[in-house]
Amino acid sequence: MAKVMTPAMEKFLKNNKDIKHGMRKHSPVRDSWMRLKRNRTAILGLVIIILLVLVAIFADVITQYEQAAVDIKAAKQTPNAQHWFGTDTMGRDIFTRCVYGARYSLSIGISCMILALILGGGLGLIAAFFGRLTDTYIMRIMDIISAIPSILMAIVVVASLGNGVTQLVIAMSISFIPMMARTVRAAVFTCRESEYVEVCRCIGSNNARIMFRHILPNAFGLITISTINNIAGCILTISTLSYIGLGLTPPIPEWGALLSSGKDNIMTHPHMVLFPGLMIMITVLGFNMFGDGLRDALDPRLK
Repeated sequence: MAKVMTPAMEKFLKNNKDIKHGMRKHSPVRDSWMRLKRNRTAILGLVIIILLVLVAIFADVITQYEQAAVDIKAAKQTPNAQHWFGTDTMGRDIFTRCVYGARYSLSIGISCMILALILGGGLGLIAAFFGRLTDTYIMRIMDIISAIPSILMAIVVVASLGNGVTQLVIAMSISFIPMMARTVRAAVFTCRESEYVEVCRCIGSNNARIMFRHILPNAFGLITISTINNIAGCILTISTLSYIGLGLTPPIPEWGALLSSGKDNIMTHPHMVLFPGLMIMITVLGFNMFGDGLRDALDPRLK
């Protein structure tokens, strides 16, 4: 019997060209990306993050004003054609300061999580891999640190070291170390007793090779999801510290500092706090949406 090529079959073969040459190739990365693309919320979060990064990189091109340029004659203007977000009490363009604020909030938030992941993740990896007394000692130390709320720990460190970008990065990293240690420890526990780890031990692979070449790559998904979600919390904490005067202080245009400088005029000139608050909200929302979508995409049970 001759094969009849229906329109449905033609469309199927057009979308699956690899079938003509045999079994279609799949990989965990490809499958995860396909699931992520189907999640519109996750893609929207990714687009928001990419746009914010581009805004931070090309801030000099996006706006025509200097971030600290003072013009008393233009003080307290509402949003208009010249000043899209209006001006503050010193006549500085709020749109410009919000754009430049993305550089500080994103760079500090990402830097804090990378440092916390290196320090806390390393401790969690060692604790989970060696177990027994090593695990007990390391995790009890993490319990002691995490007994202090992260925001309070950051306040103590900043109060001790002083204000500044470096001090803020150190303070935030210390406060997030226990969380990252627990995350990496839990992820490593799921892989530690796997068959491929036992095979590596049998062929004589050393501990460092097993940890970094076999265990960590397989725990990468859970660690990445937790890191991305924690960036949003880190940015919120940075803004909180700047708002109460313990983070970055004016004239640095960090979003929390912009909220702090505009709070006294919230009733008469609400635009001074509205737009910095929206920047914080959109950034946190973008990271949370992308993190949740990435979690679903990396879950093999959703295939």
